[in-house]
Amino acid sequence: MADNLKIALAQLNLTVGDVRANRQRILETTQRARDEQCAMAVFTELALTGYPPEDLLLRPDFIDASQAAFTRLLTELPPDIAVVLGYPLPIDDVRLANAVSLLRNGRVEATYRKSCLPNYSVFDEKRYFTSGSEPCVVQCRGRKIGLTVCEDIWRDGPVETAVAMGAEVVININASPFHIDRIPERQKIVSEKARTSGVPIIYANQVGGQDELIFDGASFVVDAGGNVTQRAEQFEEKLEIVELTGDRRSTPVPGKVFTEHSLEESVYRALTLGVRDYIDKNGFPGAVVGLSGGIDSALTLAIAADALGPERVQAVLMPSRYTADMSLEDAASQTRALGVRQHTIPIQPVFESFLSALDPVFQGRPVDTTEENIQARCRGLVLMALSNKFGHIVLTTGNKSEMAVGYATLYGDMAGGFAVIKDVPKTLVYGLVRLRNTHSQVIPQRIIERPPSAELAPDQQDADSLPPYDELDPILAMYVEQDWSPERIVELGYDEKVVHKVVDLVDRNEYKRRQAPPGIRITARAFGRDRRYPITSGYRPLMWR
Repeated sequence: MADNLKIALAQLNLTVGDVRANRQRILETTQRARDEQCAMAVFTELALTGYPPEDLLLRPDFIDASQAAFTRLLTELPPDIAVVLGYPLPIDDVRLANAVSLLRNGRVEATYRKSCLPNYSVFDEKRYFTSGSEPCVVQCRGRKIGLTVCEDIWRDGPVETAVAMGAEVVININASPFHIDRIPERQKIVSEKARTSGVPIIYANQVGGQDELIFDGASFVVDAGGNVTQRAEQFEEKLEIVELTGDRRSTPVPGKVFTEHSLEESVYRALTLGVRDYIDKNGFPGAVVGLSGGIDSALTLAIAADALGPERVQAVLMPSRYTADMSLEDAASQTRALGVRQHTIPIQPVFESFLSALDPVFQGRPVDTTEENIQARCRGLVLMALSNKFGHIVLTTGNKSEMAVGYATLYGDMAGGFAVIKDVPKTLVYGLVRLRNTHSQVIPQRIIERPPSAELAPDQQDADSLPPYDELDPILAMYVEQDWSPERIVELGYDEKVVHKVVDLVDRNEYKRRQAPPGIRITARAFGRDRRYPITSGYRPLMWR
């Protein structure tokens, strides 16, 4: 019987495009794995370039830089440890492969080209890569190990072929983005694949934020029966040590299985990680948030303070003539609880100046939403001025429900650099606020209990313009995330006029969403990368034809 085999899964937060820094992290992590007496270190999909590199892959100079980093890394890696590394591999002057190679003692011993290229949802790999077709089985201290990449585990063929070639264990390297319920979905697929193929599977996933995408890590191991024997933490870097027994079956030795977070906890951690990485990786010194005394900006400010530390966050109160005293009191109370810097800049003088300038043109016309939007745009101007002067990025505060129906002002509350809760439905906003307050009471209870309002007109409430959120959000989920027809939604018992109004608002406001800043994806169908809807379209659902 051979000795047990120790494998290190490198669940790292790497930066897209920074091949020098990524190379250094890979080298340092390999040395740590060797110090832990591991025979193999496993890195995630396209670890050298970061994932997804998108159109950087179309630049010859970037491919040259990636190749140079790969060549140098090959000479720097410590001896006597095998390294499984994902990187883009040039096939010829035009084509690339999404590859994984086994590196050892300064040599590339074997290479596998990803066979199944995803081209759905947020994935666009056929734009960049050519599929491979040959399986790859490598050896490490007498074990035969099959190498696969991400989507290969979700399809029939690659794993089965590797096992047919003698693989006793399959390693699957990943860059699998987070969304709600993603971990159970992954584990179901991988567990079933292990059961049907009859071998353990080691699933290594990256962690970190990359623009809209969040990678949650949660790397795990399943045995040949499909049972999860080990799982790393979510949303944290980790060098996870996996041990296989020395017998013929190479059974995983049970390790720590970290409990999956609740829905609200996992979303809050994803949002916090996304804000931190977007701001830090792009070199912003901090963030500025317009704080209204409402629940959306309250949640955004809490996430920003948790992500960056309160010393890097500025909150700006911008009262108008319609701002209630309680809104200012609650906003100020939250800034004190979080310890963030607060500025109060009334917009009334600026608003009146705009009205005065526009009066010759507007004369004789009634007050309407135009005046409401001017107030929102005054606030956007203030926030962007602070951003320009101090270099802080403006975090917008609109939620998914509002973005879906266009309940937002272009160049007003939509003005900013990053939309923290852009993919968070309003009903989930309340759940996240309650969760945050269980850790420490930083958001006043009155903010949670008050009816939501934009406070841009006398006695204004969201309910004046929109259906109740507990009715609106399910309709939006069915229409936007599941592509259900209005007729099907009505058949479930929803009011036909309400469905008509909601669907019409969603379709008519695509032009606004195209101009919104990028925001963190936490559902399986976010606006932007996931849902690509034409702005100009003559199609209307059959219900209204």
